[in-house]
Amino acid sequence: MFKKETEYALRALVYIQLQNTKGRRPGITEIASEIETPQSFTAKILQRLVKQGFVESLKGINGGFFFDTSKEDLPLRRIIISIEGDSLFHDCGFGLKKCDENNPCPLHNSYAPIRDAIENLVTNETIQSLANKNSGGSKVVLNRIGQ
Repeated sequence: MFKKETEYALRALVYIQLQNTKGRRPGITEIASEIETPQSFTAKILQRLVKQGFVESLKGINGGFFFDTSKEDLPLRRIIISIEGDSLFHDCGFGLKKCDENNPCPLHNSYAPIRDAIENLVTNETIQSLANKNSGGSKVVLNRIGQ
């Protein structure tokens, strides 16, 4: 459903949050290995997320990635929009430029509620809420996150 960049960003951020709750700041090599993503692509994604202020990073012995705990929880929607834009939440499922309740495409009545449910989900779920769901050691979020 999402671009690989978005999937990797979400997985990386959840992993960072999980490690932060353990008092750790993971580095690129660890993150990429644990979430099973290419290291160079993961580094580019995280660099972009740092520039956008979603996550912080420090270099050096005690460095790594971490969340600023003084900031509010990070909704998935903000990350998705920063990478993909907001078309997922507005565009026609059939690909038409003019599709709405007054001029519906063949998929409109079935697709619009699904699109709205996805928007609701990613607006209400945060990186922190996903990490909390996985903090008990279950494999709810990703198959290797949180080990």
